[in-house]
Amino acid sequence: MKTVAVVDYGMGNLRSVAQAVLHVARGSGFEVVVTSRPEDVRAADRVVLPGQGAMPDCMRELAESGLRACVLEAATDKPLFGVCVGMQMLLDRSAEGPTDGLGLIHGEVLRFDLEGRLQPDGSRYKVPQMGWNQVFQTQPHPIWEGVPDASYFYFVHSYYARPSDARHSAGEADYGTRFTAAVARDNIFATQFHPEKSADQGLALYRNFLHWTP
Repeated sequence: MKTVAVVDYGMGNLRSVAQAVLHVARGSGFEVVVTSRPEDVRAADRVVLPGQGAMPDCMRELAESGLRACVLEAATDKPLFGVCVGMQMLLDRSAEGPTDGLGLIHGEVLRFDLEGRLQPDGSRYKVPQMGWNQVFQTQPHPIWEGVPDASYFYFVHSYYARPSDARHSAGEADYGTRFTAAVARDNIFATQFHPEKSADQGLALYRNFLHWTP
């Protein structure tokens, strides 16, 4: 049986991510393992890297858990799905801290600068962005298969990714500014939003991930 490892380094939204992946994995031939063991990540066929909280804390815990090296190894040749801060960690550097990321996708993570800005309905923009927002697919990708463009997904974040190469931006959203909501490169796909909190469209992304052959 093939295995999907959900990486447990102490900072991810593990239960909801794992439950969503388990749901779509039923009958697929995949076993879903939530693990803090590097050997499990190395043995897995696919890897999910969740994350929530502050980027410096996530990077520190990933290193101290002993999982940083095996995540970097997985990123060389296994399908890897990053979620929320798990997406931000893939980039070179974040303004939060500031702190260095994993450098798997070149670019930086910036904080929303929306002080005094008003939304179209006249209300002030709030940081963090919390709630549903449309995601516009900026390039075709197998993970988007069957998901209509401009579908709504659930966000909770104060920082957003800005890849150095626009070709690595797979989806965008608007919140006072246009920002990257999904990144992709080779065998890596990641989202700023939470697929596990995004109803059927979010589950579709995880289902597509199980069948994706980069």
